[in-house]
Amino acid sequence: MSQIDDLPPLRDVIATHQLSARKALGQNFLLDLNLTARIARIPGDLSGMDVLEVGPGPGGLTRGLLSEGARRVLAIEKDSRCLPALAEIGQACPGRLEVIEGDALEIDPLAHLTPPIAICANLPYNVGTELLTRWLTPSDWPPFWSSLTLMFQKEVAERIVAQPGSKAYGRLAILSQWRCDARIALTLPPGAFTPPPKVSSAVVHLTALPEPRFPAQHKLLERVVATAFNQRRKMLRSSLKGLAPDIEERLNAVGIPPTERAEQVGLEAFCALARTFET
Repeated sequence: MSQIDDLPPLRDVIATHQLSARKALGQNFLLDLNLTARIARIPGDLSGMDVLEVGPGPGGLTRGLLSEGARRVLAIEKDSRCLPALAEIGQACPGRLEVIEGDALEIDPLAHLTPPIAICANLPYNVGTELLTRWLTPSDWPPFWSSLTLMFQKEVAERIVAQPGSKAYGRLAILSQWRCDARIALTLPPGAFTPPPKVSSAVVHLTALPEPRFPAQHKLLERVVATAFNQRRKMLRSSLKGLAPDIEERLNAVGIPPTERAEQVGLEAFCALARTFET
């Protein structure tokens, strides 16, 4: 690991390669290697795991993951300016870092990774929620990954772990908690980043459950939940009426008052409602 320790400080790397963060790419660089090491330790023992990292930037978290013993790291980076900095890390860890230039939304990581697999990333703000939703909603479960350790804006992180009745509770909470254990593992102030964002950030750790908490077809559950929360302030009999003409009867059948609003309904009840649409 000493070769990683011998790499220059990230501020020097950024200066050498002229890596000013680009707002269009959702970039905010985390330069404190003590913090990136803390994030890399959140998933637990990485010694027998491949790790997928999206948006590594100058490679602070990449260094942490390799230092914590990850078997291999696959880093997907859209910004070609960052590739020389990442190549320097690869030279310090021969055979353990693969860097792909491209859009993480368009790349199949399984072609480059061997299970068990963890995902750990300071996600670019502009694609973070979409990537999370994709990772949470594969057709088959368990997924290809065993855990997700992801940096988000704090507001998004709170939506992932929110409980019924709270303002943050919604579609993202249900999709996350249906198939995972989710917790906020670390909160970071704006000043931890370069440039500092306008809001605080938080690292969420999600561990995949062997099977969903409650039975439901994932596409039906997604459809019911998306429709319900599309009009949060309406009663469910109104917001869901487009799904079925007998929606009020279906709600009553699973014990959900038709006059309830979506943010008051728990995960188990939504799964029961989704099952009423199975053929």
